[in-house]
Order: sequence, then structure tokens, then C-alpha cells
Amino acid sequence: MPVYHSKIQTEKSIGNMAFVTFKTKFRGPIITLNKSDLVDGEMDIIDEALMYFKANVFFKQYEIQSDADRVLIYLTLYISECLKKLQKCTSKEQATQEMYALAIKRFDIPGDPGFVLNSVYAKPASVEEADLLRQYLTQLRQECGLRVVDKVFDKETGKPSKWWLCFAKRKFMDISLSGHGQ
Repeated sequence: MPVYHSKIQTEKSIGNMAFVTFKTKFRGPIITLNKSDLVDGEMDIIDEALMYFKANVFFKQYEIQSDADRVLIYLTLYISECLKKLQKCTSKEQATQEMYALAIKRFDIPGDPGFVLNSVYAKPASVEEADLLRQYLTQLRQECGLRVVDKVFDKETGKPSKWWLCFAKRKFMDISLSGHGQ
């Protein structure tokens, strides 16, 4: 079974990570897209990451075919971190708070010594690019966390789905964004 790659095309990148637009409710460098801005059925990068997560998380290797794949890799690793946090949550409200806290907490970006995938991601060319990348990833993390909560917690019962939480222990490419041993 082949690994899933992003189908999103973009020309703008920071380092070698695509600067992809997505639907969001959060402030940041990506301007909020409205439903009317998208063609019916068109998915953004977060939709792709969530759709491909359960299949891609089983792979130990991932051949990068585009800069958008680097965003997909980052989001897959971030979704894994989200699921680890959501295992401890008993309500959707608590989960939403946990995801927001995780999204805005200090994290490493490509080029930082603690970033786990520095061999695959290029360091931003300037301090301004690094700041823009951090803002972009923060906005991406906020929106992704919110969508993960919507996927994991049942709308009617408010209970978490075991079919999502069972993936919390899986490590995509044997890597964790939180670092070694965590």
C-alpha cells in the first residue's frame, strides 16, 4: 500500500515548507477562507492530513514529492501529539482547551536545534521568514487541533472515539514532535 501525498499545489514556500492556504477561524498569516472561496468538495491541507492520518501513521518512511508533503508530515506528527493529549480528556470542552494550550505552547521550527526533522526541512532564510513560519505553524496547529477535537469527540454523546484514540500510541516515521522519549 503506497503512502498518501498531498494533492495541493502551491508556489509559495518558507524554506522548503509550502505556505498553503486553509480554512481557519484563527488569526495569523493565512487569511481566513470562506466556504464560498472553495470549490465544492475541495479539501485544504488540514482536511488532507486528517483524511490520510490513519493510513499514513503506519509508515516508517515517507518519500517527499512536494513542499506540501512537508506540511502534511508536520500535521501528521502534530495530530499524533493531539491524540496523546486527548486520551486524558473526558469532555469536548476540556479537549478544546487542551488543544489550544498545545497549539500556542513554545515549539521548535525548522532550523531550531530541537526540531526533530531538521534533515528534511530547510532553515528559514531570515529572521523575518522564521517569524512568519512560526506564526503560520501556530495558526495551522490551532485550526488542526480544533478539527481533531471535532473528529474525536462524538457530537451527540460528547464521548471520545476509541477509533481515533487507538492511534495515539502510533509514531509516524518513528518520530515524535515532542522529542525523544516523550
